[in-house]
Amino acid sequence: MTYEEIVNAYIRTYRNGARGELRGFEKERSLSAAIRRAALCKREDGKRYSHQRRIPGRVLGEAELRLQAVERSLAKAPDFAAIHQLVEERIERIDGIGALTVYDIAHRIGAHLGKEPTRVYAHAGTKIGAMALGIKGDAFDPGVLPRPFSRLSAAEIEDCLCIYKDDLKGTGSGSSHVNSGCAAPARPRRC
Repeated sequence: MTYEEIVNAYIRTYRNGARGELRGFEKERSLSAAIRRAALCKREDGKRYSHQRRIPGRVLGEAELRLQAVERSLAKAPDFAAIHQLVEERIERIDGIGALTVYDIAHRIGAHLGKEPTRVYAHAGTKIGAMALGIKGDAFDPGVLPRPFSRLSAAEIEDCLCIYKDDLKGTGSGSSHVNSGCAAPARPRRC
């Protein structure tokens, strides 16, 4: 697959679902409600998001308590980076919470506050996808990616690199093709 094909597949298969998840947080009745659902990693139907399904409820409950305590600071955060930093400072040391959960919770709270990531946060599968493109670090400017990725927001790039990490592996950072023998996933998969 080429980078263009990967981006097209992401848009076709995942964009609407990802945007729908965030719309649910945008319309939460209050910041406190958004923090609660984000920290407990609950979808609108009450089920747990797949990324956090194995985290014990008591761990997520502790995350919620810590984040509710800084609701005012979250409300005053000037941008997503500040939200992410605050969430990270408050919950990263809770046993069972990792970088992916910190990002997901910050992203959901940010959606409620109308603040989107402008950098790509690399963790878990996203880091693998980024490394396949020769990019290292915990966060990077989306402008360093090959041109086809410019059609995606920073958050969509985070998702895309994770979902397509296996298709991106083994390529050089300057390559315009990705494992030419690979095909797009037959069924949707999430990072």
